[in-house]
Amino acid sequence: MGARAGCAGLKGYPYVSHYFAAKHGVVGLSRALALELETKKNTVNAICPGFIETPILEKSIEQIMTSTGMTNAKARASLVKGSPQKRFVKTSEVARAELWLCSPAAFSVNGHALALSGGEI
Repeated sequence: MGARAGCAGLKGYPYVSHYFAAKHGVVGLSRALALELETKKNTVNAICPGFIETPILEKSIEQIMTSTGMTNAKARASLVKGSPQKRFVKTSEVARAELWLCSPAAFSVNGHALALSGGEI
């Protein structure tokens, strides 16, 4: 079993405290469920990716552009600056991590918040 908390479940940013509070709750819920369900041979973990290359990211970039007057390139750079790899996470990377967590190879991983952030977390 897994939940997607995003890096927001592991850190915070100003001006979106409500969003970060919800994502921290997902991490806490995952850790509590891991303890409740461990005797049933289940694992529960949270996936915490950074910004993922999706249409939602594009909407966020458009919002930054509208709010600040930044160009697309500058808006993208403002979001990617927190990643030591200086790139956004790919959906395939998240999917592979989720598949691994569901595999027998990851059975000892339980109650974990897995950051997929290129080193940001």
